Amino acid sequence: MRIDDFRQLAAYNHWANRRLYGAALELPDEAYRRPTGVFFASLHGTLNHLLLTDRVWLKRLTGEGEHPARLDAIIHDDRNELLRARMAEDARLIRVIGGYREADLDGVVSYQNMAGKPFEQRLVDILLHLFNHQTHHRGQAHACCSILTGQEPPSLDLLAFQRGAPAPEF
Repeated sequence: MRIDDFRQLAAYNHWANRRLYGAALELPDEAYRRPTGVFFASLHGTLNHLLLTDRVWLKRLTGEGEHPARLDAIIHDDRNELLRARMAEDARLIRVIGGYREADLDGVVSYQNMAGKPFEQRLVDILLHLFNHQTHHRGQAHACCSILTGQEPPSLDLLAFQRGAPAPEF
């Protein structure tokens, strides 16, 4: 992959999160927090996990920011605070990816996993994981919205983003 592909994925991530949060904010609080059988129990747990893991990876990549200790931590119990934190983290991710050059992708990043075990990986592989992980759990969150409302939430397809489908501004 090229650096421009990752820049597109960072922009897509922000767009998809805005669409997903637009649907999530319309839910009654009880439904938003209801267990639905996904990895992190509820839509609220899943959205917190997505923010948490982006913070973990950005801390590993930049040395800056928060690094929560548990993958199931609830960073923000209030969903409006979670939304504000998500938008800020999306902007941060766009800035970090925007600062990389093509040659940086083959660089090796040293970090420790959540258990403290050291690893080294190429930046390109870390970024592939980061964006794939977002898509995986955002898909679960999207399914939560379908289950909880009985209606199809807004499409999160990359093609919809590329074709200019609107997303709410927060």
